[in-house]
Amino acid sequence: MCENCSSNLPHLLSPSRRSLMLFAASAVGVLLGDRIADAKEAKAPPKPDNVLSPDASLKRLMEGNARYVQGASRCHGFKHEREVLIGGQNPHAAILSCADSRIAPEFAFDSGLGDLFVCRVAGNFANDDTVASMEYAAAVLNTPLILVLGHDRCGAVDATIQSMKDDKPPPGHIPSLIAALAPAVKASLQQSGDALANAIRQNVVDNVNKLKSATPILNAAVEQNKLKVVGALYRLDTGSVELLS
Repeated sequence: MCENCSSNLPHLLSPSRRSLMLFAASAVGVLLGDRIADAKEAKAPPKPDNVLSPDASLKRLMEGNARYVQGASRCHGFKHEREVLIGGQNPHAAILSCADSRIAPEFAFDSGLGDLFVCRVAGNFANDDTVASMEYAAAVLNTPLILVLGHDRCGAVDATIQSMKDDKPPPGHIPSLIAALAPAVKASLQQSGDALANAIRQNVVDNVNKLKSATPILNAAVEQNKLKVVGALYRLDTGSVELLS
């Protein structure tokens, strides 16, 4: 080997600064690409079929109720759903329902695990806790629909009517329910027809409006058409759910 070749060998064998930088950039790009792919995979909803528009979510609820009324509810694979939902949830609808034992939203809408985000309280009214829960559903879980579900012969509303008539508060903590439901009862007093049915309906309407206008989260989502808030009544005799206009 000549002296010139020998002297140039280290220069030829050692990588240039540019090549090192390109190699490093390539490696970082691959690493970041893998991490982005992992992040996308991690953020993928556990139930892709639940990624719906507000209208599509409502349609799915009503189709499920039709199956329930007909006695044709589906057989849900709860074991598989439990496994899928370990890492997260993406319910397609949130339900504010009465605590009445005769109403079970998951059954009434023929839904599986992870499909419905349900809050239940006697009289299905939105207090600070239920509003906060619905905010969590809309803002964190990206739930596109909230349905306020009243029902026939609601004992909480009936107790409110009787308490107001008798001007006598009930025992324990029940007066807090009475206070929450009293505005709907008062607003329905001038309506003709069945006083209890009118108050039940008015209570649903009032709480739909309350949730629609709840700042700063729910009202913004409604204005951006990311969220729909609707009301409905569950009929005890048939199991059917009737939407309120």
